[in-house]
Amino acid sequence: AQALVLGLPLSLDGTEGLAAEEACRLARNFRLSLDIPVFMQDERLTSREAEERLRDEGHSFERLREEVDSRAAAIILEDFINSRMR
Repeated sequence: AQALVLGLPLSLDGTEGLAAEEACRLARNFRLSLDIPVFMQDERLTSREAEERLRDEGHSFERLREEVDSRAAAIILEDFINSRMR
C-alpha cells in the first residue's frame, strides 16, 4: 500500500460530530504507526449513493444490505482519487 484513505463522517452541514472525532483519532493513530500517508475523505451521502447504484443495478434488498458498506467505501476511494486529479 502506498497510502491509507479513511472516510470522514461529517454531518450534512459539514461539522464534525462524535463519529468524525473518532475517525480523526484513528487517523492520528495510523499516522503514528504507519510509514505511509494517511488521508481523510469526506464520506457524506456515500451510503445513499451506494444504495442508489445498487438499486439501479437491480439488486435485491437483501443484497443491497450486504453490499452497501463495501460499495460506499469504493465511492469514498473514487472521490479521493478524483479530488487528487483536479
